[in-house]
Amino acid sequence: MDEKISLQAVEMYSEAFSTKIVESFFSKKSKISGQEILTLSETRQINLFIIRELLKAWRQETQKYKSPYFDYEAKEVRESLAHFQNILSNHISIARDHFYPILKKSVSLTVYLILDPYDFYSDTLDRQGKGVIKVSDLKNEIKYIKINQKPLEKLVEKLEQKNLDSVSGNEAFAYLDQILEEVNFTPADVEPFISELSKIHPLNVEELYERKESPSTPRSKATNSPRPIINEQIQKEPVTTIADDFQKISHLKNRLTINQKFMFTKMLFNGDFDQFNSAITQIDSFNSFDEATSYIEAHYSNWDKGTEEYEEFIELVTNRFS
Repeated sequence: MDEKISLQAVEMYSEAFSTKIVESFFSKKSKISGQEILTLSETRQINLFIIRELLKAWRQETQKYKSPYFDYEAKEVRESLAHFQNILSNHISIARDHFYPILKKSVSLTVYLILDPYDFYSDTLDRQGKGVIKVSDLKNEIKYIKINQKPLEKLVEKLEQKNLDSVSGNEAFAYLDQILEEVNFTPADVEPFISELSKIHPLNVEELYERKESPSTPRSKATNSPRPIINEQIQKEPVTTIADDFQKISHLKNRLTINQKFMFTKMLFNGDFDQFNSAITQIDSFNSFDEATSYIEAHYSNWDKGTEEYEEFIELVTNRFS
């Protein structure tokens, strides 16, 4: 696509949003508690991401407990540390300077999850580790996700049903792909969340996208993006188009990425994954480009031919039969 989320714009919005929150809260108090974090923002997902970051910090600190003299892996010791963590979680106390970066990151992740859930899924799996993902770590990661969370929850269920302790990144993506084919998943409506966020700082979604206009072809606004990555700090990654990834395609179904499936399902098939999957299967069964385009014209004549999603889809079909 020629339009993608501007990670700089997301970060700028997160900074403005977070500044207003901390200025309001810390004008009256010097530190924020765990209970206050849970009710800090009307957008509950922000609060949960903050708690997740704090618990992640706790786990990182406990990993430092190593000694040549004491067995920190003993059952009684681990149970005591877990009990200590529960007590400590009820005594969270964070000053403004330490709280602000956690809040800003949580706002960025929330905006990302709302506007681009499939890319958020991809990033979540990427961040679990290079090559191998621990199922327990993934379960802890998604426990605090309450928007568009169903596919990831189903993924953990599937991995646990198979009694897997760990899985490769490619296997995790394959399982998630199967889940998305089996379940008719429609992302949550973004408008209520935009309204909530805008109560603190106005959010204009169009301003979060950066456009690269084609000099010869007029473009209309798209509402999804190619794959951005948010790791410990937001950073940009080169974006390639579908045309870069696909030359001669034997079967569309086997070559579409998770993000491509989401984009076309949402923008061309009204969020109906079953309809999208049926159309791809049908197109793959044809022997020529003319058959495929005749099918598309007959069944989807209402598609807006000026959109980027339509152009990308037709380019895929063209490459399928070239």
